[in-house]
Amino acid sequence: MAASSTDPRPLAARMRPQTLDAYVGQRHLLGKEGPLQAMVQAGHLHSMILWGPPGSGKTTLAQLLAHTAGRHFQVLSAVNSGVREIRAAVSSAEAAQSLGQGTVLFIDEIHRFNKSQQDALLPYVEEGVVTLIGATTENPSFALINALLSRARVYVLKALTEEELGAVLDHTLADRALGLGALAMEMSPEVRKGLLTAADGDARRLLNLLDLAVQLAPVREGKTQITAGIIAAASGHSWRRFDQGGEAFYDEISAFHKSLRGSDPDAALYWLARMLDGGADPLYLARRLVRMASEDVGLADPRALEMALAAKDAYAFLGSPEGELALAQATAYLASCPKSNRVYEAWNAVRAVVKDGGSAEVPLHLRNAPTALLKALDYGREYQYDHDYPDAIAPEQSYLPPGLRQSHFYEPSDRGLEIRIQERLRWINAHRQPVREKKTHA
Repeated sequence: MAASSTDPRPLAARMRPQTLDAYVGQRHLLGKEGPLQAMVQAGHLHSMILWGPPGSGKTTLAQLLAHTAGRHFQVLSAVNSGVREIRAAVSSAEAAQSLGQGTVLFIDEIHRFNKSQQDALLPYVEEGVVTLIGATTENPSFALINALLSRARVYVLKALTEEELGAVLDHTLADRALGLGALAMEMSPEVRKGLLTAADGDARRLLNLLDLAVQLAPVREGKTQITAGIIAAASGHSWRRFDQGGEAFYDEISAFHKSLRGSDPDAALYWLARMLDGGADPLYLARRLVRMASEDVGLADPRALEMALAAKDAYAFLGSPEGELALAQATAYLASCPKSNRVYEAWNAVRAVVKDGGSAEVPLHLRNAPTALLKALDYGREYQYDHDYPDAIAPEQSYLPPGLRQSHFYEPSDRGLEIRIQERLRWINAHRQPVREKKTHA
């Protein structure tokens, strides 16, 4: 095994940048035209929420901003902190403020604070006792209360590109004091590429993998040999960025749905595989396929619903990994077949009419008349039994309440089976005569 720095801290902690100039990534925020660069140059620091994936540099950026602004830096983690810890931090900040020292209160995973805990921050942020910097991997619009969002600006951090990860790797391999520069490393371009891919945009993951790889790597003739096998052993199963119920989860579900709706089977299969790889519940994805079969395919191809339901049953019967192929089959079919949302639109329109239109009376001729009294009240009178007429169409009969007889909800598209449905409905309407209003009993 290879030995690196004598510093006992993990490699990721040792390599944390000490200046903004050494910070890698987030050029859209820290570049020449970036909003944080302008803030630093002006010597100001305001409350903010840093929203981004793991390993994108949220904590490091908060530390560097506080240091650059000359502020005291206090850290809380929302995982193990509450109102009591908030008050203690504020008391410390008030003491520093009395000595002319400002304080940055950094709260990691701030989305884990409940409403009362977030409320407890408001007066101190409002009064300037602390400058709040919160870090979150979750969408602040859903995770944070509006009152807190109104007092802090949200900045979106991005996963690091492969080029940016490469810069972090090169600096680590060259740094003799804190990094791995003292080691004689052997790493082929292919292994380097595999390491950057395994990091998946996460600088902390990159350095943790490298740290473990160095510990596992054999030393031959004074050289630490990092091979593809060592990287595979260090990384284990390479999970993609995915958080069940979190931001990545909803983003990927959205991409899956929109790829299917957009008739791109390649993209739909990709996002299906990404979600399964990330640990999504396959039966949840099966339920989404069933929904999409009705919402986006509809009557353009009724077999889509059958296919989606069959895939759900097949997965429930087979489980993973065999059952996942059934989900892939249904995904490819739904993405490839003609699309129509006309039933979906018609259903929404009908629901709106029912919700807003009150309880329209059922026309007398459509009512059931099982008793003599109801027959005497004309229940069922003048009903035309469709099968008694040519083509099973009663020519002078309406089935909607009087006030809705001119309503038209379902209009088939010009795609798939709905072409035939459209022709059929037009033929029916052409053979149905205008309905004369019936007199009703008070």
